[in-house]
Amino acid sequence: MAPIDAENAPPVTIIAAARNEERNIRAALQSLLRLNYPHYQILVVNDRSTDRTGTILEEMAKDDHRLEVLHVSELPAGWLGKNHALWEAGCRARGALLLFTDADVVLAPDVLSRAVSCLQQEGLDHLAATPEVRMPGTILNMLGLTFGFFLGLFTRPWKAADPKSHCHIGIGAFNLVRAAAYRQVGGHRAIALRPDDDLKLGKIIKKGGFRQQLVYGNGLIAVEWYASVREMVIGLEKNIFAGFDYRLGLAVGAVVFQLVAGLWPYLALLLTTGPTFAVYAATVVVISLIVADGARLHGYSPWYALGFPLTVGLLAFIIVRTLICTLSRGGIYWRGTFYPLCELRKNRV
Repeated sequence: MAPIDAENAPPVTIIAAARNEERNIRAALQSLLRLNYPHYQILVVNDRSTDRTGTILEEMAKDDHRLEVLHVSELPAGWLGKNHALWEAGCRARGALLLFTDADVVLAPDVLSRAVSCLQQEGLDHLAATPEVRMPGTILNMLGLTFGFFLGLFTRPWKAADPKSHCHIGIGAFNLVRAAAYRQVGGHRAIALRPDDDLKLGKIIKKGGFRQQLVYGNGLIAVEWYASVREMVIGLEKNIFAGFDYRLGLAVGAVVFQLVAGLWPYLALLLTTGPTFAVYAATVVVISLIVADGARLHGYSPWYALGFPLTVGLLAFIIVRTLICTLSRGGIYWRGTFYPLCELRKNRV
């Protein structure tokens, strides 16, 4: 999509919530300040950081008036920290469009102009874009590919644009929303206790009767996501069970599906012969081609499809571990705060 003309460019407010992001926030904000969009402000909320995040934000805000910093020192009851921070910024936003992004996401200079052009030409109220995920290590990237593969099967984002479908989409790295639509559906207040806030923002917008669409942001949007497998395992504790709406049966069913559909055909090659082997071999070829094509679309190496059976097993382990941890603790830890499961379950959308 070609960049939008300056004369037709509505003002945009870019919103990000940051907690202990000193590792990546400077590069992320520098990319926001290099955007070639004509009219925009940046609102970054320092959400109770205990590292140098707040100091870095204040230093950068002195050099550019487009960057405004909000500091949150206390978390009100009934809120997740990130959701509260995004809501606070959304209430102060002046733009006709709101771009919700994460504090470690790096944007290409023309991505906002292209996204607004797409939103305007397609008559959309919400445009979500997938980032190019950059992580160190082959196994970690293979795991990221497999996670995205099954997330796509679960959410069916290709149907999000269909107004007759209940399918919806939202991407934390890039959710571009009309401010009027965001406020009409209640914004982040309506999903105050949802760890999967990006997907659920997409859901309430879709349920509100607004139009949304997903596009691929390879080469335009980049994020590290996780720096190690261990960090990924721990990081996903906060939102995997939420993604299943805290329904244990659905989560267990997903694990069984992953193992049967994603792992068993590969194991069957070692345990079968004759025509049965041929059927499973053909199944493995089809799965590998599908995963390789998905890798290409999301900026991964197609060769990562070779690790699919290994990472299916790892992902199943992560889900099972998350269920055990969440249920045994009676809740989740996120951004330094514990949230009881009984409270989280009340925020069904």
